[in-house]
Amino acid sequence: MADAHKIDIDSLVAIDVHTHAEVSEVTGCGALSPELQEAADQYFAKAHIHRPPASEMAAYYRERKMMAVVFTVDATTTMGVAPVPNDEIAQAAADNPDVLIPFGSVDPHMGKYAVNQVHRLVREHDVKGFKFHPNVQNFFPNDPQYYPIYQAIAEHDRIALFHTGQTGIGAALPGGGGIKLRMANPMYIDDVAADFPGLKIIMAHPAFPWQDEALAVATHKRDVYIDLSGWSPKYFPPNLIRYANTLLQDKVLFGSDFPLITPDRWIADFETLDIKDTVRPKIMKLNAAKLLGLI
Repeated sequence: MADAHKIDIDSLVAIDVHTHAEVSEVTGCGALSPELQEAADQYFAKAHIHRPPASEMAAYYRERKMMAVVFTVDATTTMGVAPVPNDEIAQAAADNPDVLIPFGSVDPHMGKYAVNQVHRLVREHDVKGFKFHPNVQNFFPNDPQYYPIYQAIAEHDRIALFHTGQTGIGAALPGGGGIKLRMANPMYIDDVAADFPGLKIIMAHPAFPWQDEALAVATHKRDVYIDLSGWSPKYFPPNLIRYANTLLQDKVLFGSDFPLITPDRWIADFETLDIKDTVRPKIMKLNAAKLLGLI
């Protein structure tokens, strides 16, 4: 990432803290099976979704005067499909430091190898955080066997971003494609936050059906934030809007879930919400800029 002093936050429209590089520019392959990818297309758009590699995402966000946190999901063990390489994403960010902010992803089932990858990705590529998807990666975040991974992240003062709530991955397939929803209950993240005080955590998405639990965790734990990705804002529950406007106005972050939801669609719907004028810039960029160390 570019030197924070060289980033003109005032000129940015937004910082999107939740985007996926779902296809490798090198291999042309994605991190999901064709069945799950097709199901996600139908769930989010009822049509085929274009999935650009990270290098193309840079031009897309630069045109919109936005920065974007970009990552893959390494679910090699459970999906049997290799992820988009972390190094490829990190290189795209290094080539486009005015736009892309790299996060890594490690397969939590890989134990010591995953821990070593956390250290390597920070030291070699200066990744700013790590993405976890309990449903897709098939793990309970509060299981102590995964704690060495969080310890490594905490040692480098990086961010852990966890999917919470229902996932569109596997939606409408028989048995949901074998994906189990309860692993993404925000209360498991509460355990992690309590056991790793000071670890910066983002809970991704309105956490349906556990929205109140997510609000409680973010209110109680100083270093836990909520990103608003994965849903059109017109579907946000009233309690989420209420807390975003008041108690959590400094801890709620804009995220789209690109390419499944575009920032254009998200922002257009967000503009219709009754959000205070003083709070909008916090959600759109200022909260993220502070969390990511850009200001």
